[in-house]
Amino acid sequence: MTLENAPAARIALAEAAAAAAVPPAPPVAPSRPVRFTGEAGAFWRLLLRGALLLAVTLGIYRFWLATDVRRFLWSHTEIAGESLEYNGTAAELLIGFLIAIAILVPINLIFFVLTLSMGGAGGLISMLGFPLLFVLGQFAVYRARRYRLTRTVLRGVRFHQTGSAIRYAFCATFWWVLVVLTLGLVYPFMQASLERYKMRNTFYGDLGGRFDGSGWRLFARGVFLWLLVMVPLLVGIFGVLGSLDFEAIGEAMGGNQRAMTRFMMASSTQAAIAFGTFGVGSSILLAILLFPVFQAIVLRWWLDGIRSGALTVRSHLLKRRIYGAYLRFLGLALLLIVATIVIGFVGLAIFGASPDGTGTEIAGTLASVALYVVVMLGFSTIYQATMRLALWRHGAESLEIEGLAVLEQVTATGRAGSAVGEGLADALNVGGI
Repeated sequence: MTLENAPAARIALAEAAAAAAVPPAPPVAPSRPVRFTGEAGAFWRLLLRGALLLAVTLGIYRFWLATDVRRFLWSHTEIAGESLEYNGTAAELLIGFLIAIAILVPINLIFFVLTLSMGGAGGLISMLGFPLLFVLGQFAVYRARRYRLTRTVLRGVRFHQTGSAIRYAFCATFWWVLVVLTLGLVYPFMQASLERYKMRNTFYGDLGGRFDGSGWRLFARGVFLWLLVMVPLLVGIFGVLGSLDFEAIGEAMGGNQRAMTRFMMASSTQAAIAFGTFGVGSSILLAILLFPVFQAIVLRWWLDGIRSGALTVRSHLLKRRIYGAYLRFLGLALLLIVATIVIGFVGLAIFGASPDGTGTEIAGTLASVALYVVVMLGFSTIYQATMRLALWRHGAESLEIEGLAVLEQVTATGRAGSAVGEGLADALNVGGI
């Protein structure tokens, strides 16, 4: 090394040593591409205004409220920096509802006339109406989903849905019969089957979807919850059957008052009542406590199963987030109940002190109806502002999506679906967001 190069060499060595002394920057964690930017306060204001207008318009405003809620949730959900758009209108929902009513009224009228005109067989005809309406409800669920998808747009490309709503309705009805017969054990397999049918008929432009969720996986995640809820109920049922004296029941049903008194006072009857109360009460209490866990399990399982071409979804939803929202809902609902009781006692005191008369009776009836409407709207508002918003927000923010590049190659296809299915779902009370 020459003397001229020595200073330069020393400088280079010093820079290398300094660079080596600086710790490497920590790896940047991959950002999740889905964000929800909506504020809870804004959603509360939207719902409270909607509840007030619902009361003033006797429920007609619900079409506008449903549209506002969807636009809020959609527009504040970003996927890779692009917000979803909801371009459905309240007028579409109103017209779809009116068409649905025009379909349902003749059906109900036919069953009513047959029930009255066929004497003893009329009861059987009336009972047949429930399965028919159930199948119609499942048909409406599928058609309503088609409507909502075709009103959902991302990057200028709409979603859409193909498939047969009639086939879906009969498949769903068959599965629900099995769910009832198995006390809910086949519910995971029903969900997996129906979701596979829905997703393979779901498209984003020309990009088809599929569902890879396994019924067995959902069963494994939820069977412990099922046991916790159902075992006390089954113990109660078998306890009742084992305790009752069926001979005494036969005597009591014979119309003998003494036999009925002996039956009611018998230790076997008291034991049966205790078993039944324990079984039903414990199951209901556990179902209430475990419901948010069940919701979180199903939602995470469903999100994990969504696929669309090379695009895959993974969810990291935490149960405690859903539980937190559930506790807020219960707390606010309890406050509403307490306030209702206080107002009810005050109202009774006021009307009790008023002189009797037709005017007082009318005023009391109107006040009771108004209080009932306020309470029902209050529960609905609280549920949407806590549970519904939490499920949407935490579900969206828990997602990791791989293969987003496939969205760049999508070609717009599909056309807008009819709102009649949405109207049927609303009329049959099976609608959703």
